[in-house]
Amino acid sequence: MEATPAQANELERRIDLAIAIADVEKEMEQRLKRMGKNMKMPGFRPGKVPFSIVRQQYGDQARHEVLSEELDRVFGETVTERKMRVAGYPRIEPKTTDSTTHLEFSAIFEVYPEITLGDLSSTEIERPVLEIGAAEVDKTLDILRQQRVSYEAVERAAAEGDRVVIDFLGKKDGVPFQGGEAKDYPFVLGQGMMLADFEKAVSGCTAGDAKTFDLTFPADYFSKDLAGQTVQFDITVKEVQGPKLPEIDSEFATGMGIADGDVAKMRAEVEANLKREVKRRIEGKLKDQVMEALLKANPITVPNALVEMEIQRLMQAARQDMEQRGMKTKDMPIQPEWFADQAKRRVTLGLILAEVVKSEKLQASPEQVRALVEENAASYEQPEEVIRWYYAQPQRLGEIEGVVIEGNVVDWVLGKAKVSDKAAVFDELMGQKQ
Repeated sequence: MEATPAQANELERRIDLAIAIADVEKEMEQRLKRMGKNMKMPGFRPGKVPFSIVRQQYGDQARHEVLSEELDRVFGETVTERKMRVAGYPRIEPKTTDSTTHLEFSAIFEVYPEITLGDLSSTEIERPVLEIGAAEVDKTLDILRQQRVSYEAVERAAAEGDRVVIDFLGKKDGVPFQGGEAKDYPFVLGQGMMLADFEKAVSGCTAGDAKTFDLTFPADYFSKDLAGQTVQFDITVKEVQGPKLPEIDSEFATGMGIADGDVAKMRAEVEANLKREVKRRIEGKLKDQVMEALLKANPITVPNALVEMEIQRLMQAARQDMEQRGMKTKDMPIQPEWFADQAKRRVTLGLILAEVVKSEKLQASPEQVRALVEENAASYEQPEEVIRWYYAQPQRLGEIEGVVIEGNVVDWVLGKAKVSDKAAVFDELMGQKQ
């Protein structure tokens, strides 16, 4: 019977398989005899158990194993002969027939789609362009200073950016509620650690001030008992501390890992790191556009079996991530539908990328792999050690090869599409607040 597509799934195929009963019985008998030679049973010497008993005890198991192996063999030969690329695993269904010589089955499975790469000549892609100079280095150093801010007591009203230390007691209908009390509690105004109305009430206070104010919790507040409720807070401001940023000097440079405290060296290192990061982010934005372009130019149907397998892989990765964060996954049931769209996109892209790499010969060359390994190692103190680490395990190099191949695909698409350069804004590219 010829393989025919099912109406519900254009990639689904059905083929008939026939297994000779005599072949199954012959192989089953040989297998049982081999088992009997090593079989031990009370009342019989080792290997001397009567064949009828061996067959009675293990016949069903042997028949199942032989039949399964025969089906795998016949299925494999049939799809190879018909040049079918099977996606996932077949579903085997027995057929009811009058044959006394053969067991007949139907194998239902999906095949990989035939992909004809679409035209990319009209695709428009914007390439971000950004030169790193003194201004970008200064901005980065300023962020590094803010990350190392210290605080010292000030005698003035608290303002945004200040750290305040307070005692507070929250009451609902005059009764203290759980989680509504703290002593010597520090937080920085403007960082969103507390509700906006709470921070507003504290702002403008000086050390020693005490006040009482009403606060209404948001309707979507995480505590259902307090969501949308109006409560009353008593606060006492114990201390107001102003921020103190470190100077960019030799001490700061030493803290940044420059052994001799040379500020110029520190700036040069920050600039080099920035250039690497900017390059990485620009490549990421280009890659995102290229993948979208490939998806748009190549609408394909993907095998459900591959999507289901990818959903399971994503679910397992999510469980592992949650467990590493100390969460108990058994208390948080993970639903397959959460990952359905992501899984379908990943499978679709994977099939398209595989076709592009194959048809355009974009495999990673050893020279490309070595260059990327050296680039990754350049930011470490001992690059040669890092390079040896990569080459010590084929799996590590495999990950590098994957990145190289993606880069080859990006370059290939950029060579086909309409590419225009667009000046990038440093803060936007780096994901920083203006």
